[in-house]
Formats: sequence, structure tokens, C-alpha cells
Amino acid sequence: MSFFGNLNAEDYDRQYSDRDLIRRIGSYMRRERGLFVRTGVVIALTAVAQAILPILAGEVVEIIERGEEIPLTEYSLYFLGLGVGIWCLNYLRTIWFAKAGANIVLNMRNDAFEAALERDMSFYDSFSSGRIISRITSDTQEFGNVLRLVGDILNQIAVIVILLAVLLRISPLLTVILFVMCPVIVVVAQQWRKAARRITGRGFRAIGNVNAAIQEAVTGISVAKNFRQEATLYDEFDNVNSDSYAVNIKRGTLFATIFPVLSTLSATAFAAFIWFGGLAVGAGSITAGAWFLFLNTVDRFFFPMIQISSFWSQFQGGLSASERIFALIDAEPTVKQTASDHPPRLKGHIEFEAVDFRYTEQERILDQFSLDIKPGESIALVGHTGAGKSSLAKLISRFYEFQGGILRVDGADIRSFDLQAYRQQLGIVSQVPFLFSGSVADNIRYGSPNASDAEIERVAHQIGNGEWLETLPNGLNSDVGERGGRLSMGQRQLVALTRVLVQNPAIFILDEATASIDPFTETQIQEALDLVLKGRTSILIAHRLSTVRSADRIIVLSQGDIIEQGSHKQLIEQGGHYAELYNTYFRHQSLDYKPWEDATAA
Repeated sequence: MSFFGNLNAEDYDRQYSDRDLIRRIGSYMRRERGLFVRTGVVIALTAVAQAILPILAGEVVEIIERGEEIPLTEYSLYFLGLGVGIWCLNYLRTIWFAKAGANIVLNMRNDAFEAALERDMSFYDSFSSGRIISRITSDTQEFGNVLRLVGDILNQIAVIVILLAVLLRISPLLTVILFVMCPVIVVVAQQWRKAARRITGRGFRAIGNVNAAIQEAVTGISVAKNFRQEATLYDEFDNVNSDSYAVNIKRGTLFATIFPVLSTLSATAFAAFIWFGGLAVGAGSITAGAWFLFLNTVDRFFFPMIQISSFWSQFQGGLSASERIFALIDAEPTVKQTASDHPPRLKGHIEFEAVDFRYTEQERILDQFSLDIKPGESIALVGHTGAGKSSLAKLISRFYEFQGGILRVDGADIRSFDLQAYRQQLGIVSQVPFLFSGSVADNIRYGSPNASDAEIERVAHQIGNGEWLETLPNGLNSDVGERGGRLSMGQRQLVALTRVLVQNPAIFILDEATASIDPFTETQIQEALDLVLKGRTSILIAHRLSTVRSADRIIVLSQGDIIEQGSHKQLIEQGGHYAELYNTYFRHQSLDYKPWEDATAA
């Protein structure tokens, strides 16, 4: 079974009572109170009009019973007018309720998307983005579909209330019998409620797995084709799609059985009314016209009663969808600020003091870690994979929460800053720079939306006099494609570095790419990097010798501890861990490197 075959709830899922869910949904509905008030008036008028129809039919039967002439034209106009009026009222109800429902889904989807944007990076490390997308799209859509049924149900409730008054007026005795039978229908419908909630939740998780599998397959399609694994991707998708199919078949079967069962109960009750009503007519307790009117009204009464009872099971699907949406909205952040101070222009003095950090209880990364980075200093972090280099950058970026110690920036606890204001002063370039669909200029402007075209062009031409732009088909107006796929890795890095230059951050963080690039592009990248490093605190996770040498200080990490630090020359002379790293990873990048010497030594 593939990774996506798991239909268990996510760790951040939580159980809400029906009352809590309805209260939360009610907060969205209150925003649309104007539309709901108008819809309520229309529903009431529709219910009255629908209740009049059996009354008119009963009057016709009584006229026939008395042997009088039926005013056909008059009653035909009555029925025609009521029919047209009910159609118009239903049209208004449908339009207004659909608009209110669409607005609720719009607001709920916006809130869910905003919550997803606010979740910490650790959240996305733990949970599939495809499943998160499913909650924002599929679950809100499912909730909207169920919400549209609420208008019909409210109309049915109004009809039931008015018809009960009519039934009591016709025959209190028969109405009491009706009161005895109705709870039976309600109790039977309730038996489907828990099963419907459970199976619907599994259905949503299954479609979440389908979305996650599709997203991963499309995102990694180039890798799959490189290794000829299209069939494997298809098999994994087929597995999760089959799981979704099986769950939805169970769900459909569950919902398909409730209506026939309730219809059978209502037919049984209707037969009882025919029996008791016939006895009452024979005993002279009610007239035949009243009996006919009662049966006609009961028939109209049972239909909305069954609709409401069966809808309650369907409504559990809407509640289950809203439960998953609210769980995403309510997920607890791991990064918690103690204050929201708006920092002035940062100088970039960064202090780690006895910091403890771990991704999980078993995965210790930093233990009593201390490091002092002076304002304007550039440091290069080097070490084997897992040494803790990227973790330091993530903590400075405030993407993760540390568990002990203190991290200060310009003497202030990093947890006291307003996160958005703080991150506006950070310039971050990841190992694989992510570019959004659009032009090169759009991506450069991403961190500085107010930057003018002239400013972007000026900064871009600071790097190698803009020669790198000549390699692009349309210069700054070149389309980068999805995720920057139309650009080479080197070009993406240049765009990302130019974006930082335009942003002019106080602190620069670079997780340098490991991919090889041509010498021309590397020269331009180094030139751009020199411009970025000038006058600002920089943390460089270095993979190139040129980047290591350009740093003011090299920090050598091993299993979360600093084992060496100093300049390139000092560390080489020490002949320690850095010298070993240099000979393994960096030496071949040096202009002085002579490969035949290694061959001779071997």
C-alpha cells in the first residue's frame, strides 16, 4: 500500500460536537443575515401557499358531497394563482439562498486558505500539502452542496408547522395519532447519523489522498520520466483512487437505504390513517370531505418529514466537511510570539544563547548551542549533512520554534517581534529557488511590490552589466514557467539574488545550491552574492569554495556543535575537520587544484 493509502485522521484533526459546529457555521451565516431574513419571509409565504392547496381541494370535495355546483373557473384560478405564486417564491428562495450559501463558502474558503498561509513550516513538513489543498477546495465545496439543501429543509419545516395547525383543526384525534408516529421516523433516521458522519469523514480523507497523489505525481513528473516510473505513479494513484471509490460506494449505499426505509414507515402510517379515518367517517366523527382533506394534508406532511429525517444523515456530511475545515483553521501554531513589537531597521546582531532545538522528541539537532554573529558579519556554515546548518537558518527565519535557551536579534528576544515585520527585513534564498509563474521582473518584484520597472532594471544590470539578461529570450519580460521550469538553475539563482538586492534586507540567508553550473553563470552569481553581502549580516550555507572564502568567518558544525571556526587560511593550517571537508568537497573547485597530483598520490 502506498503512503497515500492511509485514511486515518491527521494529528491536528479534532472532534467537534454538533452544537459547536453549528455555532461556528452560524457565525458565518450571521454575516448574511439580510439575505436570510428575506429568504425566511419567502419561505413562510411559500409554506402558507402550499398549505392552502389541500384546503382548497378539501372544499371541492365537500361541495361535491353536498351536491352543489362547483365554481370551476373560480377554483381553477385559485389553483393557477397559487401554483404560479409558489413557483415565483421558490425561485426567489433558491436564488437568495444560493447567494448566501456561496458567500458563506467564499468566506470559509478564505479563512481556511489564510490559516494555511499562517501555518508554520513544521506543519508542512508533517502533513501532505495535497491533503491540505483538499480541505480548502473539496471540503468547502461539499459543505456548500449540503448548505444549499438547508433552504429546502427550512421550507419543509415551515410547511410542517403550518400543516400541523391545519391537521389539528380538521381532527385533533387523528393528529394525536400522527404525533405518536412521528418520533418513530425520527428515531430510525437517527440510527444513520453516526454511521453517516463516520463514513463521510473517511470519504473526505480518501479524496484528500487522491489530491495528494495527483499533486505529487504532477510535481515530480520529470523525475518519474527520468527513471521510467510512470507505471509506478499510476499504480499508486490507482490504489488511492480505488480506496476513494470503495468508501464512496459505502457512503452512497448508506444514503440510498435511508429514504426507502423512511418511505416504508410513512406508507405504513398513511395506511393506519386510512383505517382509523374510515372508522371515524363511519361513526360520523368527521365528514368524508374532512377525511379526504386530512389524508391529503398528511400526505403533504409526510414528504417534508421524510426529507428532513433523511437530510439529517446527509447533513452529517456537511458537518464532517466543516469539522475538517475548522480543524485546519484551529490548528495550533508551533511558532509562538510573546509580543508583536515592530522592529526598527535591524543592524543584524544575532545571538544564540544555550539554544536547544529538535524536530521531534527523538531527533535532537542543537543542544545548549551558542553563537554570536556581529552586525554586518558574513559567516559560512559548513559541515556534513545533518550537522545543523539549515536548522540554524530556519531558527533565524523563525520558521521553527526552539525548545530551550534564547535567540536574540539586536539584543531583543526574537519571539518579541511581529513576525511579518521581522521577516520583511530578511532576505532568504533557498537551495532550490522557487519562482512563481510570470515574468522575471514579476519574480524580482515579489519581495518589493512597490519597486518600479526602472529600479528593477537598474539592480539587474548591476550584476555583470546585465549580461545574464541577454541569455533570456525576452530579458526581464521572459516567462519563467511553472516553478521557474523554463530557466536553468543558475538563472533561477540570479533572479532570486536580484530579488534580495531589490528588497535590501538587513539580514541575508543563503542556502546555496549544490547543482553544478557553467563558469560564466557562477561568476555572475558570485558577483551578485558580493553585492548582497556588502553591508549586511549574512548566514551562508556554503557549497562553493568561492562562497566559503568570501565569508568573514567560517563556522564548522558537526552534529549540532561548533567544532571549529575561523578564516579559510586559519582552518586549513589547523588541519582539522575543515581541512578534511576542503579536501573532500572544495579542493577540486580551486584554481590551484591539480588532479594528477591526487592520481600520483593514489
